[in-house]
This record gives sequence, C-alpha cells and structure tokens, in this order.
Amino acid sequence: MPLSRDLLRLADAVLLPGFEGTTPPDWLLRRLGDGLAGVVLFSRNIASVPQVAELTAALRAENPAVLVGTDEESGEVTRLEVATGSSRPGNYAVGVVDDPELTEALARDLGCDLAAAGVTVDFAPSSDVNSNPDNPVIGLRAFGADSELVSRHTRAFVRGLQSAGVAACAKHFPGHGDTSVDSHHGVPVVGGEIEEALAPFAAAIDEGVRAVMTGHLLVPSHDPNAPATLSQKVLTGLLRNELGFEGMIVTDGIEMAAVSGAYGIGGASARAIAAGADAICVGGEHADEATAISVRDAIAAAVADGLLPEERLADAARRVTELADWTVAARARTLSGGPVAGFGFGSNGSGQGIGLDAARRALRITRRSAAPTLPITRPAQVIELSPEMNLAIDKGTPWGVGEPLSRMLPGTAVTRLAAGEATGAALESLLQDAEGRPLVIVVRDAHRYDWQGEALRHLLSARPDAVVVEMGLPARTDLGSVHIATYGSARVCGQAAAEAITGTL
Repeated sequence: MPLSRDLLRLADAVLLPGFEGTTPPDWLLRRLGDGLAGVVLFSRNIASVPQVAELTAALRAENPAVLVGTDEESGEVTRLEVATGSSRPGNYAVGVVDDPELTEALARDLGCDLAAAGVTVDFAPSSDVNSNPDNPVIGLRAFGADSELVSRHTRAFVRGLQSAGVAACAKHFPGHGDTSVDSHHGVPVVGGEIEEALAPFAAAIDEGVRAVMTGHLLVPSHDPNAPATLSQKVLTGLLRNELGFEGMIVTDGIEMAAVSGAYGIGGASARAIAAGADAICVGGEHADEATAISVRDAIAAAVADGLLPEERLADAARRVTELADWTVAARARTLSGGPVAGFGFGSNGSGQGIGLDAARRALRITRRSAAPTLPITRPAQVIELSPEMNLAIDKGTPWGVGEPLSRMLPGTAVTRLAAGEATGAALESLLQDAEGRPLVIVVRDAHRYDWQGEALRHLLSARPDAVVVEMGLPARTDLGSVHIATYGSARVCGQAAAEAITGTL
C-alpha cells in the first residue's frame, strides 16, 4: 500500500540527515521546503565560519526553523576548527581546572561562535563519567571520572551555551563512560548500577538542557535485551518518566553498528522513535538523498505496519518543532543585542584567549630531576607518537607540541611516528639526530597502547633527560626528567605545553 504524503511528511519531521559538500545540495533544500526537520554538519561541510554562515542562511531560506546541529565539543572533537585544531581545550582539561565559572564562560564563548555560524544545536556537552580509564571513545571528552565533578561542569556548560542562543545536548545517555567498546563498532555493555552515571544527566535536565542524545549502550540493569537508543525502558521509562526530561531526545549516529547492525539504518530508526527518541541523526557515513529517503520511508512504513504508533511519531515531531521554535526565538534574542558579538574563536572579547588561558591552567608539570631541564632555549628534537583515533575525532585535526615549539624555537626538528613506524631502527636513528639537542617526546594515551610504552622505554633508556608531554590521559607522571600533562591535544593545549617548555608561560 502506498504511504500517504502526510505520513511521509511526519516522518521527515524527525530526521536530521547529513550531506556532502560545503554548499547544500538541491535535494536537501527541496526536502527542507517540504518539512524536513534539519541537518547535521560534519567537518566535510565546513571550510570557514563565513562559509558555514552562508550555508546555514541558505538552509533557513527554505525552512526558517531548520535545526542545524553539529558535534562541537571543543578539544579533540571539533567541527568548526577541524582545519586548525580547537582554540579551546576539551572537557577533561576543563575538569582538571575545576572552575565552573570558567567552564560556563568557555561554553558561552563557544556558543557565540556557533550562533554566528548559524548552528542552532550543539551535540555537547559529553556528560559521561569516564570511570573506565581504558575507555576507547570517551576519555578526554568527559569532564572527569568523578560524578559530582562531571555534574557541576555539565550544568555550567549548559548554562553558558544556551545563554548564547544555542541549544545544548547532553550525551551519551545513560552514560558511555564505564565502557570498553566503541559503539561505532560494537555494543558496549554498562555493568552494575548506573546511579553515578545518571547524575550528570539529571543535573543537565535540572539546568534546563534542551536536548539529550542517546548512547548506543546495553544497560542490563534496565533492559538486558535492547541498547538504550532502542529501549523504551531506558528512553521512556528512565529518561522521560523517572528523570522528567521533556525536551528533544536525539539519537547518536543511527548508522553506527551498535544499533544498525541488527536492523539496518531504517529499521533502527523506526525502533528508536518507538522507544521514545524524537529525532534521528543520520548521515555521518551515509550522506546522500537515498539514505535520507530510505530512513523516512522505513519510519512511515513502521507506522503503517503497526510497529510504531502514529501518536508516538506525532509526539516526536512535536518535540522537534518545540526545540526548533526555541532556537528561532533564542537566535533572534541573542543576535539582536545579546551575548553573540562575533568575538572569534577562543576569544573572550577582551583580546585575551580564554581557551588558551584555560589550557595553561590545566597543565600539570612533574619535575623528577634536580637538573634544570626547563626551560629549553635552543632548537630541540621532538618525537610525536601518534595513535589511531576513534571515529568521533576527525583524522585531519592537527595536534601536537612540535608545531608551536618550532615557531618558538626555530630549527627544532619534528618527527611523528605511527604504530608501525616506531621501530627500534627508527628510534635509534632519531636518537642519533637528537645528540647534543634537547629531546621532547609527545605521547597520546600512552597507557592504552603497548607500542607507545615500548617506544617510550627505548627512548628514555637512552635519554633520561628527555621531556615527556602526555596529551591524553596520564596514567603515569614519572616518565622523563620532566613530565607535562596537558589533558588534551587541542591546538591551545600544544601551545600551552610549548610555553611551559620554553619558559614563556
């Protein structure tokens, strides 16, 4: 039986697809004019802030209430600054500083830039409690491993971002921190009770967060059979009824294997709406009209087949519309004289970099040698050990200490090695190059990668005077003559570390 136009339009009203290119394709503009809820922007859609502003203006011309979402967490997960690296540190560094006023100011500053670019929903903050230090996908994206700390900074982030007219979206409900599997590839299982994991989401709801993003997680204490995104017990029973959230529930990327593997993208989408989700995020990997149409049709067909009550779909569309209406009003309010002033990335409007200030405050320096290793005032040899990052982090995002240190100490040599390149022969060659020069070794989550640990031992056995910079989570601080923990790999984290190394901090 053909699906009715009204039903197809209702299904479109809960979709947030992605697309290719830096200008909106004709199919997307046409669908927006016909009721599509909005879009999700990825780094492939972003060349500059003026370009994004022009792109989003074209979207609003078709649908003035279009939702424009993106994953701009700052730190490792950045979209607007993917070409340069973030001008703000990520959550973990902010949590190390533990100044909620700073967190709020950073989020407001971020909101100003997003609003100026025409983004209306930021899929941030990550409100996960990173209680598993070996977590492959959260890590630095969390404010920390303590539930109370994460809760107070989640509150501050929500306040700051939404004061700039951009809707915040706490994620990944009910908490992705205590997991050891990346949901891009499989189904993480959250064992035991989850009260501490839920606390930051309760705090976000109390603070008035406008959206919550589901995590593709199996939570046996609440539903042993379906991941949270597809679980009515988790989304409706827990998030709606127990925690009292009335805003928009949006899925994490629905094509991720944890949910699409069993049902396909369309089937997972329909089941997510039936479970209590209101908006489907799709198009991180399948960014074409055919995918968007297939998801729409699958949702509509689920209604026709009785899998998805039409009342539930209508309720989801209503909640999406309510958020869209809020963003229109908030955007009008802020752009007409509110906090959005176009400060530029990482600036607080006074000419000082609030993001760099935060990165400097997050540094933790451990000196293990009585000899004055720092400051380094002459050209150094920098060796950066580069692991493969998870899919949430764009592979093209710059990071490291070598680039800013080379600017501060001209003549500094920088070599970056991946897992298969950090061989004994390669390390010996670099040690020869470093003879007579200060040595700086940069690692990223060294405790999670055996090859980084082995390379560190090799290098430090020959050069115990080396400076070690850990740009991930530091499991140890007793490596090298000086150990610098940045708690992040954003551009400003590298800059702050370079300043500490050269004594200009």
